[in-house]
Amino acid sequence: MFRTITRNIGWIILALVILYGSWLMLRLTIPYAAFERYTDFLRTKQRVYHLVHWRASFYVHVFVSTIVLVAGLFQFSKWLMLNRPAIHRTLGKIYILVILFFSAPAGLIMGFYANGGIVGRISFVLLSVLWFAFTLLGWIYAKKRRWDLHLTWMMRSYALTLSALTLRFFTLIIGVMHFNITPFKAYVIVAWTSWTINLLLAELFFKKILIKRMLGPTG
Repeated sequence: MFRTITRNIGWIILALVILYGSWLMLRLTIPYAAFERYTDFLRTKQRVYHLVHWRASFYVHVFVSTIVLVAGLFQFSKWLMLNRPAIHRTLGKIYILVILFFSAPAGLIMGFYANGGIVGRISFVLLSVLWFAFTLLGWIYAKKRRWDLHLTWMMRSYALTLSALTLRFFTLIIGVMHFNITPFKAYVIVAWTSWTINLLLAELFFKKILIKRMLGPTG
């Protein structure tokens, strides 16, 4: 029983951390609502800001980021799945549709113009392609009622969704630790580690635990 309580506390703490990160993302998003070309990150994108398709992709990607972070998180609530299945399905549909039709396509376009040179661009393009594919597979297996595979692919999808938070977290860590590397190299490192580490953790640690928690016996 103590082990169960400890595990539940761990999940609650993790969920609160993600919610706090989502709130911070929302705060970072608000200044972009002014649609001014020199706002924060956009200062580094002046060479492409004039491109309509890039600019549209950027604002779409930014404004829907909090939606998928929060909607995706609640997909892993067993209580919600069992007691409020309609809400679980609705949030799942929102998560899938936003990623497939907005977030991933916008991220792909942005990836072709990403900072970090060709290595950085490859990372963000690959991230967007995998994000789309994993989410689509999660939806396909839900339609087939293969809940184990549905959960597995949605877990992988959400691991990539969380790269929005880990990218900023790793950037902060590198800045605080004052590593002896150039800003360019630091960005490339963060571009790759922000999502590959998430996937590794999901596969090696969270996959087995989540399947047991979500699909195992109740009680």
